[in-house]
Amino acid sequence: MRIISLNAWGGRLHEALIAYIRHANPDVLCLQEVLRTPNADHGWSIYRDAGMELPQRANLFDEIGAALPGHDGFFCPTSRGELFDADAVIVAEFGLATFVRKSHSVIAQALDFVHGGFSADGWGEHPRPRNAHCIRLFSHEHASTVTIVHMHGLRDPAGKGDTAARQEQATALVRLIERVWPGDEGLVVCGDFNVLPDSTTFAILAGLGLSDLVTGNGLVDTRTSYYLKEGRYADYMLVTPGVNIAKFEVVEAPEVSDHRALLLDIM
Repeated sequence: MRIISLNAWGGRLHEALIAYIRHANPDVLCLQEVLRTPNADHGWSIYRDAGMELPQRANLFDEIGAALPGHDGFFCPTSRGELFDADAVIVAEFGLATFVRKSHSVIAQALDFVHGGFSADGWGEHPRPRNAHCIRLFSHEHASTVTIVHMHGLRDPAGKGDTAARQEQATALVRLIERVWPGDEGLVVCGDFNVLPDSTTFAILAGLGLSDLVTGNGLVDTRTSYYLKEGRYADYMLVTPGVNIAKFEVVEAPEVSDHRALLLDIM
């Protein structure tokens, strides 16, 4: 089973992103920073915040779904706000997306907020709402189950250091996992955590037996050349000892975001 976790960056490198996803052909695709605009046909749009303008794919969720026709898609919104196409206003949703190959059965799942709550009228105040999605899959090929979770951790303008909100976020994530994971099978937890490797987040997750594959393999960079700031950690993938790893890679090329994709093949 191939699992890929990636912060999609709102689809800013759209063509490269779609091509990579088709080529990599994951069984489970965990995406952060995804937009969806129901009942509308928009390509590029602009996100505006505090004098900053960022190009975004307003229907990225549907575009990824079209690239993976053999998958079921789950969209998990955190907020609903305005994008712009010239002077036209586009009301879009922002959040997580999970795509699962249809040959695998989703036998349990949970979705909840790990920070804040749904913002229905605007993107929300910083640090903005964040959620996590947890699924339990049955593999018919191997007659086995695995639980997979991904999260987009809160962004604090002050940086990625530990805060009370981040500690509460990690505790909320554990509670969510325990609603689905039975404890006696493989568990994979991944995403853009927005924390540093010494964060108490990892000590809290270690209580479930989880250890990180990024730092555990001595890797020091999960960002691409499009990320120009200091601090190259953001994305992590953690597993319990019962996960049989065939391959783990922090993908350097192609660059499809300002984050690198995390790719895990398990047996």
